[in-house]
Amino acid sequence: MKRRWNALLWSGLLLVLAAPVSYLFFFVRFPATRDIPWAPLPIFGAGLASVAIGLRRAFREPGLYRGRVAGPILMVVGVAVCGLFVFGMFIQARRLPASSGAPRVGQAAPDFTLPDQDGHEVTLSKILGTEAGAAAVPRAVLLIFYRGYW
Repeated sequence: MKRRWNALLWSGLLLVLAAPVSYLFFFVRFPATRDIPWAPLPIFGAGLASVAIGLRRAFREPGLYRGRVAGPILMVVGVAVCGLFVFGMFIQARRLPASSGAPRVGQAAPDFTLPDQDGHEVTLSKILGTEAGAAAVPRAVLLIFYRGYW
């Protein structure tokens, strides 16, 4: 009897490899999945489960399915990829050093010009300045800086 390819091993490896790629090209676009990268975790789980089922199949029915040599290797590769992703996203990304060039609380911000939500340019000095002919009204601006990778 000719042995068949163990498709669960290889499809599981493809799922495990697709999880970090899907995060980098799709899930990183949305704040809900970028800030806490939970979305690739079920993909990793499905891929590792598929490899585990294929590995069990290869050892229980060695006369019918292939994969007794490649199966453990694919499982180690899958667990390593998953572990590196979890380590990089949940541990290393939280260890970023404090930015030395960012303004501190109470420090005057340098003048800048940025586009607003409608695409019009807004300058900090124009917002803080008073209009001609109007009474001098003290103004303040709240600046919020987000550190991130977008």
